[in-house]
Amino acid sequence: MNKFRFTIKILAIAIFTFAFASMAQAQATRTWVSGVGDDANPCSRTAPCKTFAGAISKTAVDGEIDALDSGGFGAVTITKAITIDGDSNLAGILAAGVNGIIINITATSGSNFVQLRNLSLNGAGTGLNGIRILSSVANTSVSIENCLIFGFRGAGGRGISDERTGAGGKLYVEDTLIKNNGQSGAVIIPSGAGAVNAVFNNVRFESNGGSGLGAEPNTKVTANNCVAVNNNSRGFVAEGAASAELNLQNCISSHNDKGVAANGGATVRMSNTQITNNPTLGVDFAGGTIFTFGNCNITANGGGAAGNTPNGTPIAQQ
Repeated sequence: MNKFRFTIKILAIAIFTFAFASMAQAQATRTWVSGVGDDANPCSRTAPCKTFAGAISKTAVDGEIDALDSGGFGAVTITKAITIDGDSNLAGILAAGVNGIIINITATSGSNFVQLRNLSLNGAGTGLNGIRILSSVANTSVSIENCLIFGFRGAGGRGISDERTGAGGKLYVEDTLIKNNGQSGAVIIPSGAGAVNAVFNNVRFESNGGSGLGAEPNTKVTANNCVAVNNNSRGFVAEGAASAELNLQNCISSHNDKGVAANGGATVRMSNTQITNNPTLGVDFAGGTIFTFGNCNITANGGGAAGNTPNGTPIAQQ
């Protein structure tokens, strides 16, 4: 009997050890994907997974998924702090008919920081949103660096749609091209108690069906060295309420329907910004306020003097 009990104990220890090892493997700090990988693999460098969705469940909170090549790695929903890096390959996500990446952190997760780098997101004409942010946890941060987001032309299709409900959110977008989406290139539109501070640096918004960049209520958005061209609506816009603020520094808005707009009590401040060749209006202030520091080039637009010069009412100089 004692021998039998000893055997049972040994088996239990072995099972526990195996389970613990499997769990540890499933939650590696760094995992890899490859176009020739398999989601049944452990997502190690020598046995990579096939998709981001396959790798994310095997990656620890605040861990990192890296792409070994430029394969297509599929749409993914992110519910924890993590980094996804396409490395120098600009790893692809083809998202026909769906969202490319959904970020939805609903419970505190490590640093609450999601980083997306070196990715190409293609909506293939029917995708919904390139990156959609829905997180309800306060003080979550999202960083998007060196990405290409295009072709999200399905119903309401946007390049980036930040709709989070958690307060104190932060969004950073840098060295990114957002083009040929059905609606706006990027919209910061938190709901409920949500509030977002967003910074766009060296971002291009090209040929989107709506505006290039939009700031909605409860947002403070800064765009530096950004370009909005050939968008069907406004190049840059703040709208909806006085709590919508947009700051433009060293930006260009050209060949959109309207260059820069402040609507519904919103505020736009701009410095060293060029607004030219927008056929309907260079500046549009339907109930909002646009401040200039007297160093902007606002010429060759439609709309007459008020839509073209920084001295035209109701633009105010500071």
